[in-house]
Amino acid sequence: TSLFDPKDFPQLKNDTFLRAARGEETQHVPVWCMRQAGRYLPEFRESRAGKDFFETCRSPEACCELTLQPLRRFSFDAAIIFSDILVVPQAMGMDVQMVPGKGPTFPDPLKDPEDLQRLRVKVDVNTELGYVFRAITLTRHKLEGKVPLIGFTGAPWTLMSYMIEGGGSNTHSKAKRWLYQHPEASHMLLRMLTDVIVEYLLGQVAAGAQALQVFESHAGILGPAEFKEFSLLYLRDIARRVKDKLKEDGQDVPMIVFAKDAHYGVEDLSQSHYEVVGLDWTIDPRSARERTGGKVSLQGNMDPCALYAPKERISDIVHKMLEGFGTRGYIANLGHGLYPDMDPEHVGAFVQAVHKHSKQMIEQK
Repeated sequence: TSLFDPKDFPQLKNDTFLRAARGEETQHVPVWCMRQAGRYLPEFRESRAGKDFFETCRSPEACCELTLQPLRRFSFDAAIIFSDILVVPQAMGMDVQMVPGKGPTFPDPLKDPEDLQRLRVKVDVNTELGYVFRAITLTRHKLEGKVPLIGFTGAPWTLMSYMIEGGGSNTHSKAKRWLYQHPEASHMLLRMLTDVIVEYLLGQVAAGAQALQVFESHAGILGPAEFKEFSLLYLRDIARRVKDKLKEDGQDVPMIVFAKDAHYGVEDLSQSHYEVVGLDWTIDPRSARERTGGKVSLQGNMDPCALYAPKERISDIVHKMLEGFGTRGYIANLGHGLYPDMDPEHVGAFVQAVHKHSKQMIEQK
C-alpha cells in the first residue's frame, strides 16, 4: 500500500524541533520526552496488554499506534518511533527476550572472544530490520505532518555491554572485563556493531526519519580514558559516516548523541559531528553551555523525578532550566526516560510550562 511507500509524505507543519536542533531561531522552545510512548500512559498499557514486547516491535501498525498515542494527549514538538535498542543485537543473530518484571534478557550472552563467531558477519538491514523501516514510513504518513519523526539506535558500547552481560547490570563488570582482558576483540565487536548501526540509521532516514538519536545509555560506567577509546571513537565514526553518505544524496538530518552520565565527555561530544548533545540531569545547564561553547544545540535535562512534584513546582523547575540553557539552540527534554508510575497530567504540565515560559522569554528579548 502507499502508506508503506517512503515518498509523498504530508508537509511538515511544525518544524520547531528541527530548527532548534540546527540552532535557528524559534517562537518557543521545542519539547519531547524520552520514552514518551511508554507504560505511564494507560492507553499504552492497554495496547500492549498480553502481547510479546518484541512482537510488538515487529508490527509496523502497533509501533505506529504507540508512537502517535502521546501526541494525541500532549503538544510535543517531536515524535520518536516506538522500538528498542536491542533490535540491533537481534539482527546480528542474538536471541533477546523481554522477561516481565526482569527486563531484556539474552539467554545465551557472549562469554569470550570465540563467541563473536556466532554473530552474523554481514547483516542486511532491510531483511533483518525492515519492520522498523516500515513502521517509520507508516508513522510519517499517519503523523500528517504534525511534528517531525525521530529515529534512533543504541550505541556500540551500550549494545556490547548488553550482549555480554545478558541483560541490565549495576557494575557492567563482565563487559568491562572484556575491555581490559580482550581489547582487540572488544574493538572487533564495536566495529561490527558500528557497521550495522550506520546502515540501520541510513535505512531509517530513507524510510522517513527526520532526525536521529544515538543512545549511549551505559557511558557513565566507563572512566574518561575508556570512554574515549571504546565509546567516543565509535560515536564519532557513526556520525561521520552517516553524514557523509547523506551528503552524497543531498540529504541532511540533525543527529543527537545522548551519552548518559558522561559528564566528563561533554566537550568531546560537542565536537563529534552531532548537531545536538543530550544531557542527563546531573549536569548544570549553564556549565554545559559554557563547556560546549555554543558549538552545538543542547537537549535535556530535567530530572524525570521532578515530575512527581506538584504542577506549580514543575513550572518553576522548568523556568529555571530554561534560564540556564537559554532559549536558542535548545530542546527541552528529561535527563532520562519517563518512568512507568508517572502521572500523565504532570507530563502535560511539563510540556505546557516549557511552551509558556519559553514563549514569554523569547518575546521579551
